[in-house]
Amino acid sequence: TKEALFTILQDLRPEDHFNIIGFSNRIKVWQQDRLVPVTPNNIRDAKKYIHNMSPTGGTNINEALQTGAKLLNDYIAQNDIDARSVSLIIFLTDGRPTVGETQSSKILSNTKDAIRDKFCLFTIGIGNDVDHKLLERMALENCGMTRLFQEDEDAASHLKGFYDEIGTPLLSDIRVDYPEDDVEQVTQNFFPNYFNGSEIIIAGKLINRTSDKLHVEVTASNSKKYILLKTEVAIDLPSRNDIRGVPGLDDGKGDNNYIERAWSYLTIKELLNSRLKSDDSQEKDNLMEKAKSMALAYNFVTPFTVLKMKEAGLHSEPPQEEFISPSTDGIGEKVQSLQGHKAPPGIRRGQDKQRIKISKTSADGDPHFVIDFPSSKFSVCFNIDGEPGDILRLVSDHKESGVTVNGQLIGAPAPPNGHKKHRTYFSTITILSNKPERSYLEITPRRVILDDGERLVLSCGRSAVVRSRSLEVSISAYSNITVTIRDSISFVILIHHYRKPAPYQRNHLGFYISNSKGLSSDSHGLLGQFLNHEVKLLQESLNTSHQEVGQNQTEALKANPTNTLKVKGRLVPVVWKQRRIFNGQQEVDCWFAKNNADKLIDGSYKDYVASHPFDTGSTFGTINGL
Repeated sequence: TKEALFTILQDLRPEDHFNIIGFSNRIKVWQQDRLVPVTPNNIRDAKKYIHNMSPTGGTNINEALQTGAKLLNDYIAQNDIDARSVSLIIFLTDGRPTVGETQSSKILSNTKDAIRDKFCLFTIGIGNDVDHKLLERMALENCGMTRLFQEDEDAASHLKGFYDEIGTPLLSDIRVDYPEDDVEQVTQNFFPNYFNGSEIIIAGKLINRTSDKLHVEVTASNSKKYILLKTEVAIDLPSRNDIRGVPGLDDGKGDNNYIERAWSYLTIKELLNSRLKSDDSQEKDNLMEKAKSMALAYNFVTPFTVLKMKEAGLHSEPPQEEFISPSTDGIGEKVQSLQGHKAPPGIRRGQDKQRIKISKTSADGDPHFVIDFPSSKFSVCFNIDGEPGDILRLVSDHKESGVTVNGQLIGAPAPPNGHKKHRTYFSTITILSNKPERSYLEITPRRVILDDGERLVLSCGRSAVVRSRSLEVSISAYSNITVTIRDSISFVILIHHYRKPAPYQRNHLGFYISNSKGLSSDSHGLLGQFLNHEVKLLQESLNTSHQEVGQNQTEALKANPTNTLKVKGRLVPVVWKQRRIFNGQQEVDCWFAKNNADKLIDGSYKDYVASHPFDTGSTFGTINGL
């Protein structure tokens, strides 16, 4: 066991914190009132401490657990530990409680009260003198799992294998939901933790057997992100679930559907675990009868059924309950309904089909730009004839809000009989933020890459939500991506896919600004420069003098082909135009500025070409890179 603990100490990760508590008649804490970081010196000292430990006296299980729980609770409270981090106690013993509190029910309640659902308890029993049932129930009631090793087994390798299962936590609070009208009798669908080395299995019964797909939503979190994944899972044909040829089931008497058998196995295990946790004798009897009935129906051996050997004419005696208790392999679950329950009503049909709310301020298509000026009650639009491969600065506010948005162009042939030599579309949108921490998003029509210190790649073909402390990314499959920064800046990226594209069409992206409150008045870029500035619409008279137009006069000027905008002291001739936006489903009326937005935008086209996708500067400021 000491050798195994040495190996485990060596496998601790640099970001982990740990402590060691030894217990016999007395409780011995290696590092008083604290957890220490994983450093070479701390690992060396911990190995020395373990090497000098020796088994003496009795076994004070209750006080050992109380000490460990208090130490971990105090550390979490005093160090502002993220609620999504994974904390745990690994409890190892080779004996029954003999010192202090020795009554199992009191030890269980004391442990539950001390842990308070703040972390998980994993128990390991070595030898024949341990209270197996107590260790199993402690793990079950505190979202952990248990392992039991015999004295003649290689405890070191078993302990190392057990730690390999739980030593690398990947996700916590994993929940898998299905539409409530589609499934019933779902087995455990909430899992406190998911480790590198563990697995998650859920089984249930389909209500609608004619459907060829099933909607699934998975929510989970890790130390930095909250994740929601949505997808449609294809349902296999019944013939694919046959297990013909399996011994004992090819005589026609067994159930040939292994998925149903998997469901029954998981349900029996949950019934047995619930029985183990129950203190009510009547409830325990009912649970035993349900488990026994299902075990007989599906040919499973349990502590309450007898296995008969046909060939030898022998049968085994029912095992004694006090020596054998149900298996708790796998992560412990929260208490759930025992009747076979429907998934919680968390998913409603059609909820993903809600139209997103976005403003008109956008860059989409070839690319066509629209700027909305709500206070003036009109919009301005312009085209940018870019070059394929160029990266355009759409929003540049790196110095103030820390946000930059760049869009890379892809080329396509021009339509026949058109006036353009080629078309260009946005193939990639890059969103960079350096406040409060540095992160970036790289979005294409097929995938989203989020990097905030940890790289995450998501498909645009699956709905998902990823949330970190200052950034949220929501993907609506094959439709749009919403990016929210610090709850005060929101961008929507539309995904344009062509099933049968014409030669001049390319899969591309549209960029829309939904909320610009968090951007500063100094923001720039092809769109950003207009977010906090107003333009004036002027009426051009015959003597070329200009008169400012009131809001109620705008309608009368639409028929006049020679109107003028006043932008930062510059006069820009404009014409009235209609333009399609929002994925081609809505039209917007706007004043159109010709000649590549000449005089409308500051500078010229070349001033808005970035050197690379992560360029956070501007020719109107300092050039930087993230």
